[in-house]
Amino acid sequence: DMVGVVIVTPTSPSPPPTMSDPSNNESTPGGDQNPQDLALFVQTLLTQMQTKFEQMSDNIITKIDEMGARVDDLEKSLGDLMQQAGVDPQQAQAQAQAAQNQAQQQQPPK
Repeated sequence: DMVGVVIVTPTSPSPPPTMSDPSNNESTPGGDQNPQDLALFVQTLLTQMQTKFEQMSDNIITKIDEMGARVDDLEKSLGDLMQQAGVDPQQAQAQAQAAQNQAQQQQPPK
């Protein structure tokens, strides 16, 4: 099986909307903003944030799915190798569990 490497480059965030339009003579720098302009600014900003959040969420879910597929492939490969080596998977698991229990018993109590 081939394992691919995915390189993810972050996208540059789009600049937030500006509250004042230079062609609009109604707003002055540092002055009072029209309530409708402020509401539009906030709405646009929230929409952009929601879009970015959805994109990041979808990206995370995709990565989790890819990792799950890789783990499944790894488990299958290990099973195939154990079968080729003539090792019984249940016996190997029981031996590993016994070794782990023995190691825990030998550790001094905390």
